[in-house]
Amino acid sequence: MLASDGIDRTAIAARLTEIVSDAGRLALQFFKSPVKTWLKGAGDGSPVSEADIAVDLLMKERLSAAAIGCGWLSEETEDDSARLSSERVWVVDPIDGTRAFLAGRPDWLISAALVERGRPTIAALYAPVTDELFAAVRGQGATLNGVAIAVDKGAALAGARVAGPRSMLERLSAQAPGIIVEPRVYSLALRFARVAEGRIDIALGGGNSHDWDLAGADLLVHEAGGVLTTMTGETITYNLPQPRHEALLAASPPRHRIVSDIIAGRPIAPR
Repeated sequence: MLASDGIDRTAIAARLTEIVSDAGRLALQFFKSPVKTWLKGAGDGSPVSEADIAVDLLMKERLSAAAIGCGWLSEETEDDSARLSSERVWVVDPIDGTRAFLAGRPDWLISAALVERGRPTIAALYAPVTDELFAAVRGQGATLNGVAIAVDKGAALAGARVAGPRSMLERLSAQAPGIIVEPRVYSLALRFARVAEGRIDIALGGGNSHDWDLAGADLLVHEAGGVLTTMTGETITYNLPQPRHEALLAASPPRHRIVSDIIAGRPIAPR
């Protein structure tokens, strides 16, 4: 169905899920096999592999055909400032969690989102090892393998399942000793997707994340009834000249407020 701006987002979303699924199958051909790897330059130092590049090439070709005239921003493609003048931009992480991928762990995925005027409107994330396909369209909810998902709407921190960087977990645990620390999820996008499906209650992300880590998961969390913002509560804006972001928090609205208060050092009202 065409929207008022002439874009059939439902059709694009269906095509996107096909593309990320195909990309996941391609990545699996490299998984647990000898692959060429190297470290990124310019002080980054993070690993990249021939699998990342192969998936990136597939997705750029297929997504460019799925929605004509969109800009492109991917972790594995040299940034082109032309995207800044594009009303719509594909934001892609060919393999989010490359370290997990190279270590033979299951917690990595392919992530893609269509960003329009700074916010994601269509998203699909596929975790090939566990065969989990997350999808969302703005205003239409979020799904996992075709079944609707929702964040856990609880408000209490006691018993809440939390995942994130160790330093952030230690700080939160000091103020909320009843939380349950979950094993680390190496893919940041998957960590936030687990909040969207209600499997994790609170997810934290350290600084230095990028658009490609976040855009798809951001839409998932919000369409599942949750909140994903900076630690100080700002909505994330995408497709800016510098696509890097500060520390992040995802949770149900009431838990999000409580954790934000703890991080900011504000007094917590008794519950």
